Amino acid sequence: MLSRRTLVKAGAVSAMAGAMTGLVGARAAARPAGQQAPNILFILADDLGFADLGCFGRDDIATPALDALAAGGVALHRSYANSSVCSPTRLALMTGRYQYRFPAGLDEPLGVHPELGLADSVVTLPDLLKRAGYATSLVGKWHLGGLPDHGPRKSGYDRFFGIYQGGADYFEHGMTIRGRFQHDLWENETEIHRTGYLTDLIADGCVAELGRLRDAGRPFLLSAHFTAPHWPWEGPADEEVAKTIRDSFHYDGGSNAVYAAMVESLDRGVARLLAALDANGQADNTIVIFTSDNGGERFSKVWPLRGMKGELLEGGIRVPTLLRWPGRVKAGTRSDLVNITMDWVPTLLAAAGVPQADWPALDGRNLLPDLTAGATGEPRPLFWRHKAQDQRAAMDGDLKYLAMSGHEFLFDIAADPREVANLKTVRPADFERLKAAFAAWDADMLPYLPSTFSYELRGNGHLAGY
Repeated sequence: MLSRRTLVKAGAVSAMAGAMTGLVGARAAARPAGQQAPNILFILADDLGFADLGCFGRDDIATPALDALAAGGVALHRSYANSSVCSPTRLALMTGRYQYRFPAGLDEPLGVHPELGLADSVVTLPDLLKRAGYATSLVGKWHLGGLPDHGPRKSGYDRFFGIYQGGADYFEHGMTIRGRFQHDLWENETEIHRTGYLTDLIADGCVAELGRLRDAGRPFLLSAHFTAPHWPWEGPADEEVAKTIRDSFHYDGGSNAVYAAMVESLDRGVARLLAALDANGQADNTIVIFTSDNGGERFSKVWPLRGMKGELLEGGIRVPTLLRWPGRVKAGTRSDLVNITMDWVPTLLAAAGVPQADWPALDGRNLLPDLTAGATGEPRPLFWRHKAQDQRAAMDGDLKYLAMSGHEFLFDIAADPREVANLKTVRPADFERLKAAFAAWDADMLPYLPSTFSYELRGNGHLAGY
């Protein structure tokens, strides 16, 4: 267990690092006076592969709602998750900062350090929007620390419906680990019981929340964090199969057909949310964002990329991202604007008209000027690390430094998206530059905890862990 002294010290280092970093690339674009603040619907999938949507290249899974969302806005093909695993990315989404500034962001330590989580003293996106007059709700997966010390309503959300942990059985709404079942479905801080497929229950909760928010008369942030298509591998028709699963990690299950059913169920859920926006008269003034918390796993498609969840190859960190904002972002467009999860905090603060003087220190960049202009933005360095296989990565423009399992690489990911041509000896100056940039960035982050929960590949190619 971590001592109180260790946690306090780590928090102090985090605060100092944040103060030194400042507002990296945060170009404010305040909302004009008198213009109505936009609503925000942020839809987050779980472990969805880069090419798992029709509009990103998948032809054996039907995703008509998400394809229509792309047709109504912009599809971002150079979107990156802050991490190749779940909760670190979610922490970056809440804070607009590199997750390694916080003890809870150190590569899924929540599995072995239950005392960790997103502290209520940390200023979050829902905190800031709430101060600006927004109603804030989270429906779906939290995964940033459990009760009684952590939770959505301690970090800026007015209302919560969903699960606290990293995953849940789609029918039993809890996890079975080593033969012990723990139920995990909540409304705010009250445990509740519902009957139904979890993806449908999350969609139900979002539709109900959109109706309540319509009547509230305030702009809103609704975070719709689906668990699909995260394991266990259960489609809507698999309730009887689910009863035979002895452990929620379910390494020996699933199929392409089951995965397709899970993704298609997610798409139907998104369709219901978009239809509710239309029926409520909210669509024209709502920013809708759809993305994933990390790259795909097991049955996902990532072509033309390589890699998967838990790896810093492109397939583990590049995610499909869609954005629709009627009248502000040109419909039916594709963009190669490089962006990362933490960028959504300054971007949405700017869209909501929150003055930059009221922003905390952020590592993310405000994407709004580039999104509204259809520009690809100026290059800037981005960094990742992952304890498993001692992975390290630094990206600047199209060049990417990668260290993995004791080997080092330099890739041009525009010319070589599958990361197979190592340019380390061809462009030695660029290799050394990016390697040094990673080392400088890493020195400003918290070190790994001695017992940080890490991902390791099992013999069957499945990642062990959350």
